[in-house]
Amino acid sequence: MAFRELVVADDAGAEAARRLEAAIRDAVTGRGRAAIGLSGGSAPVEMLPGLDDDLPWHVVDIVQVDERVAPDGDPDRNLGPIVDHLPPAAGSRVRPMPVTADDLDAAADVYAASLPERFDVLHLGIGADGHTASLVPGDPVLDVTDRDVALTAEPYEGRRRMTLTFPALARAGLVLWLVTGETKAGALRKLLADDQRIPASRVAAPRQVVVADPAAASVARGRA
Repeated sequence: MAFRELVVADDAGAEAARRLEAAIRDAVTGRGRAAIGLSGGSAPVEMLPGLDDDLPWHVVDIVQVDERVAPDGDPDRNLGPIVDHLPPAAGSRVRPMPVTADDLDAAADVYAASLPERFDVLHLGIGADGHTASLVPGDPVLDVTDRDVALTAEPYEGRRRMTLTFPALARAGLVLWLVTGETKAGALRKLLADDQRIPASRVAAPRQVVVADPAAASVARGRA
């Protein structure tokens, strides 16, 4: 059973940004580089603007945790909000997932080959249905164990997705969850209870911190 520390903060985005910064600085101090992964969704708008432009971004590798299969510039893409809300010095460090390739499976393998052996920190969110990254309930992608990057078999909310798989997520030094809003409260309760019926609970990285706002944490305070 994975242990997930719960941190409740009125400004959860700012708290998550502080912890992401600290993880980056620790990695750079320890080995001269940092490798991080950023998820899509609404979290970049809440967290990324709080990051310091003066971090040593030139030695930080940033990969996407997941992406919608959509054309470049499409508003459905996760890449746009990530790049738009990162500090300017960090935007050029993002490695976009190759979701416009003709052969998506081959492109996923190429992206996987470029991943670091270990992530210093991975940012994850959770959906109301318990999905994380683009590991969505009922899709065969949940059972992929021989690849670090894979495609969902079916569209989810109108789009197929490219996503890091559970084995890749498990190799993070820190998984930093950011969960906000009352609509996420039920899923957060299941995550903290390690309810294996939701995909998010299958993330097996040994160190996990959940930063939540009071609305999301309202049904989980008894576990704080």
